[in-house]
Amino acid sequence: MVFLLLTLAACTEDENESAEESGEQVITSVQTDEVKEGNLTRERTYNGRIEAAQVTPIMIEQPLEVDTLEVKTGDKVEKNDTVAELSFDGSIQSVDAPEAGEVIQIQAGEGENIDPEEPFMLIADTDEWQATGSVSESMLRLLNIDDEVTLTVNGEEKAATITNTDRVPDDTGLYSVTATFEAGDSSFISGSVAKITVDETVESDALLVPTEAVAESEGESFVFVVTDDETVEQRAVTVVTMQSQQTAIEGDIEAEEEIVITGQSGLEDGDAVEVVKGE
Repeated sequence: MVFLLLTLAACTEDENESAEESGEQVITSVQTDEVKEGNLTRERTYNGRIEAAQVTPIMIEQPLEVDTLEVKTGDKVEKNDTVAELSFDGSIQSVDAPEAGEVIQIQAGEGENIDPEEPFMLIADTDEWQATGSVSESMLRLLNIDDEVTLTVNGEEKAATITNTDRVPDDTGLYSVTATFEAGDSSFISGSVAKITVDETVESDALLVPTEAVAESEGESFVFVVTDDETVEQRAVTVVTMQSQQTAIEGDIEAEEEIVITGQSGLEDGDAVEVVKGE
């Protein structure tokens, strides 16, 4: 792209010099884009850890010995599947899965006694996941229940929905926020770190142009608008907010008007132009 722009500028200058010498009308090759109307936003992010949205524990009330394990961590089970057999006074007691899902934790192995104070197994519904993280007060103000956000985990993007926001800070002054998303065909590991991206509106209902379209001279900003007769009008604008890709402006300009984004070097009000497409 840089090579294209340099070539475009060099060709334009050479063509202009040749045309001026012969007295012909100078036609400058330019690339253009449309003025748009909308919100200027910026991305803000925070991190959270993911876990299955629903986890069902299997509790055993006595310290029984595990005779046989029918599953291992990571196995999928259906409701009422037998997951283990426990030994008690010479008798065997079967343990069935209370819900369908994935076995994500097993407390005791074969020949070991179960601690009744802790879940013997955890079975997770891995179709729906949630990411919980801590955010500052300024970030919290951007988030509302049912807002759509973008979640990225292990390089994979998912659409997520804000399902909980705490209104009381923790001891560090941060607020807990939970976003829920569907796994689809993907598989995830509990505890993985997710990046949650939130769009913050910087300017609402603004006129937006590519930042490269805004030129400056003697402290004034302006853009070149391409007219129906394939000439340009230089129009002064006020920069409201400038970002690397887009800039919000004010001035005598309307949405959908065509403006020059490359080829402005040496361009003047009233010059003839030829619109070319970039690669």
